[in-house]
Amino acid sequence: MTPALPANPYLLIAAALSAIAAFLHLAIILGGPDWYRFFGAGEAMAQMAERGEIKPTLITLGIATVLFSWCLYALSAAGKIPPLPLLRTALVVITTIYLLRGLSVLLMAILQDEFREPFWIWSSLICTAFGGVYAIGSWQQWGYLSTAAR
Repeated sequence: MTPALPANPYLLIAAALSAIAAFLHLAIILGGPDWYRFFGAGEAMAQMAERGEIKPTLITLGIATVLFSWCLYALSAAGKIPPLPLLRTALVVITTIYLLRGLSVLLMAILQDEFREPFWIWSSLICTAFGGVYAIGSWQQWGYLSTAAR
């Protein structure tokens, strides 16, 4: 019998953050073209949504699905649901994606001395914060996660 994982507040917060981001993506679909614009999806996505094309919906649903799966991995690592496959690997990948998304855009903006698009700055800060929460929670649970996989 696998011992239960101890609760981890950082991973519970990480799960909540990914779930909120996923629900926000679903709200963008319902909000339509103006929401695509407001949340920085770009004018091309907004115009496709205005024309009733399915592509923006599919892309945004795909992102929401990924974010929901990341929520489930955080909940699994926090011991709230049974261990998911490749749990440690998934946490490393999720953390890396959040941190790379956040830090790369911020670094490009700093190096180019261009802060023209506020969306990219604040969304990068958010992604960096999400990645940091995943990193701390994963680091704290790391030793327990190897036994949970058995």
